[in-house]
Amino acid sequence: MSAAAAPRLPATFNRLAWSNLAAQSAEQIALAAAPIVAVLLLGVGEGQTGLLQTALTLPFILFAIPAGLLADRISRRWVMASSEALRAAALAGILLLIWLGQMTLPLLSLLGFIAVCGTVAYSVAAPALVPSLVTSQQLPAANARIELARTIAFASGPALGGVLVGWVGAAPAFGFAAALSVIAVVLLSGIYEPARAPGPRRHPLQEIKEGAAFVLHHPLLRPVFITQFIFNTASFLLLAVFVPYAVRRLDLSATGVGVTLGMYGVGMVVGALAATRVMKLLAFGTVIGLGPVTGFVAAMVMALTTIVPTPWLAGLSFFLLGAGPILWVISTTTLRQSVTPPSLLGRVSAINIMSYGARPLGSALGAVVGGLYGAETCLYLAAAIFGAQALVIWISPAVSLARQPDMVGEAAGAVRAC
Repeated sequence: MSAAAAPRLPATFNRLAWSNLAAQSAEQIALAAAPIVAVLLLGVGEGQTGLLQTALTLPFILFAIPAGLLADRISRRWVMASSEALRAAALAGILLLIWLGQMTLPLLSLLGFIAVCGTVAYSVAAPALVPSLVTSQQLPAANARIELARTIAFASGPALGGVLVGWVGAAPAFGFAAALSVIAVVLLSGIYEPARAPGPRRHPLQEIKEGAAFVLHHPLLRPVFITQFIFNTASFLLLAVFVPYAVRRLDLSATGVGVTLGMYGVGMVVGALAATRVMKLLAFGTVIGLGPVTGFVAAMVMALTTIVPTPWLAGLSFFLLGAGPILWVISTTTLRQSVTPPSLLGRVSAINIMSYGARPLGSALGAVVGGLYGAETCLYLAAAIFGAQALVIWISPAVSLARQPDMVGEAAGAVRAC
């Protein structure tokens, strides 16, 4: 890829980017509103809200692989539009039950579970669709645009969800989220997706095994997957203990904790905005290695608060934890799209999402280690684990890449310039 400025992104991709912003915003608003409704409207306690959160995270583990298989068999645009319509219907169902006064925690959990199933399918199919809408040279800029939409939704969605519930009530909040999902479906309907040659139909387990084997045996993708799994473990270990640690050790109020955690979203937005320029200035492999190293530095800064207990260091840590790893997401997504045959992109994307399964592992590790040895020990352990993930990627061949690899297979010929 040349260092020259990437050409303007095609109009059909821009529809996908706006659809992604609407879909991600709908997800974040609904995820923020659901526990608020459970507590304020249904009067449930901490244990029951924990069960609700479990229902809202299970689809990522249960349905990522089937969604990837589906995205490799049929139109990815159709998978995304159908899954977003499913989410809109589930959110509309929550709205209706609240208006009728018939909402219960089991129904909220069930409809929330269905809505997140839509999220999973959309999230798996989107990275697989992007390479058919842009050229190889445009991939980094396109992925940066997708991630910018996600980070904006991530940073603003929870606050917007809470404000909507507080100002206009629970039902309108879910209604607004459902409307955003409908907008995402409408935008997707105007996207032209180049036709893919149908592959031979085999047993689903054989196709799933093919996708997993491709990732786990690929010299570039295997260390990326391992690094991401370790990163998710470490980051959720840190998050599991930060709030009580911040209140007890850093003397932060509830507002202070919120502002400090909010620096993560600020870092993500800054990183996404700077990504395209950074990828032009640095070697492609260097950008891949930059995210894990920044995560390690962030963890060391947070561990330093045990010696210098100031919220400024905690805020800096979360900023770095957002800014650096977003470069990782953009660069490794581009890498996967470049080296993966088009017929495997859905399944490879799903394997990547399966690395999110490390998140409950990190949270459980925080609960056990924090309960036995205290939050400070958890911070030191998180720094060590972040160091391990940085080491894994830096001894891999991925960081030696001077430039973005050429797109493989029939993808290069299937690109449509719009």
